[in-house]
Amino acid sequence: MTAGATNTGGSRSRDRLLPLLLLPVGLIALGPVLRLLLEGIGLGSGLTGAHLTEVLGRDSTRTALAHSLITAGGGTILSIAIGGLFAFLVALTDIRGKAALVFCLMVPMMIPPQITALAWMQVTGPSSVLLKMLGLAPPLGSPQPLYSPGGIILLLGIQHASLVFLTLRAGLRMIPADLVEAARMSGAGALRVWAQIVLPLSMPALLAGGAMAFVTALGNFGIPAMLGIPARYSTLPTLIYQRLVGMGPSVLPEVAVLSLLIGTVAIVGVLVARAVLKRQGHGLAGLSGVPLALSLGRARGPVEIALWSFIAAILALPLLALLATSLIPAYGVPLTWASATLDSWREALLVQPVTRRAYGNSLLLATAAAAILMALCLPLAWLMQRRPSRASRLLDTLVDLPYALPGVVLSIACILAFMNLPFTDLTLYGTLWIILLAYLARFLVVMLRPIQSAIAQLDPAMEEAAASTGARLGRRLRTIVLPLAAPSAAAGAILVFLTAVNELTVSALLWSSGTETLGVVIYNLEDSGETVMASALAMSIVLLIVALMGLVQAGARRFPKGVIPWQS
Repeated sequence: MTAGATNTGGSRSRDRLLPLLLLPVGLIALGPVLRLLLEGIGLGSGLTGAHLTEVLGRDSTRTALAHSLITAGGGTILSIAIGGLFAFLVALTDIRGKAALVFCLMVPMMIPPQITALAWMQVTGPSSVLLKMLGLAPPLGSPQPLYSPGGIILLLGIQHASLVFLTLRAGLRMIPADLVEAARMSGAGALRVWAQIVLPLSMPALLAGGAMAFVTALGNFGIPAMLGIPARYSTLPTLIYQRLVGMGPSVLPEVAVLSLLIGTVAIVGVLVARAVLKRQGHGLAGLSGVPLALSLGRARGPVEIALWSFIAAILALPLLALLATSLIPAYGVPLTWASATLDSWREALLVQPVTRRAYGNSLLLATAAAAILMALCLPLAWLMQRRPSRASRLLDTLVDLPYALPGVVLSIACILAFMNLPFTDLTLYGTLWIILLAYLARFLVVMLRPIQSAIAQLDPAMEEAAASTGARLGRRLRTIVLPLAAPSAAAGAILVFLTAVNELTVSALLWSSGTETLGVVIYNLEDSGETVMASALAMSIVLLIVALMGLVQAGARRFPKGVIPWQS
């Protein structure tokens, strides 16, 4: 066989493989969003905008929109303050223990928002077990201070500070150390260097991180649901949830309009941030590759103590309160050596069918999503890199959309797309299949990007040499591409699993009896007054997440740089 014949055969194989991958991936990832757009403009009722005008004109819609903007905007400002401070100190200074500090800062982002809210509710309020142990609990009957816009803003700010940190730290690493050294040799002090060089050059990354935090906060369901619904403070995600849960599928056209509204606000936020970035962007030339390490001198010790104290306040304190609540026999009972018990843990993990079923469903869905996406994304990323086409470039551009849109928007889109399957009498609504399809659409980009990054670094010469000896496409993918891209694929699979196993926002609108997930069960237990069991279940999930993060951290040296979000 000649090389030319081999290449022709390989090209034909790739030509057949491309549509086989692009079509299902495009349908799963973008089909529901397209269906939502059609519903929003009145598909099925003569393409009329009457219900669009009616829903947007209601007072409840305007109020929920205002509340969403207030809480997301306030949370974003707080995230920028926290994430920005940590990024500047970790990336630019000589503080010690950076890896441990970054790992701890990432934990709140990986913990589900409803667990974050539940943990903080155990820190404050008259029933706080921790405050009772310290004799600091407010009198019974006192209001829960977190049931307020301020409480929602506080937790949104803490939850999403990691997004600002990661984005800004990446931008700070691009600043040439030579530029800073030249300024210092010219007599500029540390504060002047930061204000006149570092801050202007890092502003695009700071704005990009702020935009990500705003979009994520806008679509956050767990925190506004746990803190806002008891205070009758509705945001757009909780309004959609309340309307759909209360009225059923008959209000789908209405919630579709609300979903489009929140999706539009999110996209406008991203576009505004991009426009600002374009105007304030700076071209950096002559990168030295040497990271900045400004000496803090005598201030290093106090700064390290302040940073770790803050980590203890936002991470250790709420989790300690959650653990304390999980060890009491009944809510309101003080925790002592005599009253401490593991009954709620035994009840949550071994006895209650709904919690055991939720563990099984969540682990099954997370494992299936990670395995299917790995099998799809390996050849897809290779084709997009080695054989780019107009269709693959279009998919590459739009594949971020299901992840960027708020989860509640994707849920409504999936209900519309899969409630009545075309040309059949079948429905996926109320089954595990619809949750799995929603996970595949949402987390596709989480798996695809690390693999794309790894394949882009591979030299195609090895594949060309194998092809010249007669190796077919499948063998080349199996023996060359797969082993070299496996670390990135494994890292992507772990990230998908970590994110999917505790997901709430998407599954909150898609579950039914028998298909509960862990996030749904925790929310329902707390909503029905089973706070102790909810705390035990939540604590078990936190331990699972931290163990998986530790496992990833232990193997971080095997992964390409940039694949693990918290890798320093």
